[in-house]
This record gives sequence, structure tokens and C-alpha cells, in this order.
Amino acid sequence: MSAGTVKGPASYFPSIEKTYGQPIAHWMALVDGQAGKKHMEIVNWLKVEHGLGHGHANALVAHALAEVGR
Repeated sequence: MSAGTVKGPASYFPSIEKTYGQPIAHWMALVDGQAGKKHMEIVNWLKVEHGLGHGHANALVAHALAEVGR
């Protein structure tokens, strides 16, 4: 692994953008709009309402919640 290799949830971001055709900022804004909900509630919402796969939804939520320290 090189020093510039992205690890953790953000490693999914290129695939998420390619698969769903939206920038990560779009998904982060949607997740931010779900403030106050639990991790898995937001994951399930992304899956049901926006058609994301579990791994992609989980990576977005984990990253968003880690950024705000929830």
C-alpha cells in the first residue's frame, strides 16, 4: 500500500460516485439531513429510498458520523 492509499469508509467513495452517478458531497448532504437518527436507520434509509447497496450506504454513514463525532 502506498502512502496515498485511502483506507476505511472513504475507500468506497470512487465506486459510490461511479455506481450512482452523484458526487460524495450529494450523499453527505443527504446523510446530514438524517441527523438524530441511528447509524443503521440512516443506512437502511439510503438503501430503501436511494437504492444504495449495504456496503456503500454503510461506508457513507460511517464516514459522515465519524466527521461529526457522533
